[in-house]
Amino acid sequence: MKKTQKTNAARLLDSKKISYQLIAYEVDETDLSAIHVAAQLGEPIDIVFKTLVLRGDKSGVFVCIIPAAAEVNLKTAAKISGNKNCDLIPMKEILSITGYIRGGCSPIGMKKNFPAYIHKTCLQFPYIYISAGVRGLQIKITPTDLITASNATVCELI
Repeated sequence: MKKTQKTNAARLLDSKKISYQLIAYEVDETDLSAIHVAAQLGEPIDIVFKTLVLRGDKSGVFVCIIPAAAEVNLKTAAKISGNKNCDLIPMKEILSITGYIRGGCSPIGMKKNFPAYIHKTCLQFPYIYISAGVRGLQIKITPTDLITASNATVCELI
């Protein structure tokens, strides 16, 4: 069995002395969805969260962390983030803005500390999963530790 490489997100959690687990899963290049990740992990879909990167008309780039099967409500996200409107950033800009690739975008350890917002349902669970910053690796973490690590605001996003 090969040793799991530490990602930037994992190193940041280590530096903040935040407890987490790295969980590997099988990547399917044709299906990079968080729903597929949940199936690979054998976990309920509700505890797997995905990271979306948006751009608002006033604030610029910000991050939304929402349940895997959900879609972000753009009007709600705009209002929460202090914008009149917002939209997802184009896929081709993900790497240059965040330092991560599609299917491996973690809310922890991006190139810059963008404002982050996490959907309130995260607090219903003892732990949740988020991307570790590469395809094929998830971080299992308590919601409160993720909120601390990403400096996220808990709110309604879907």
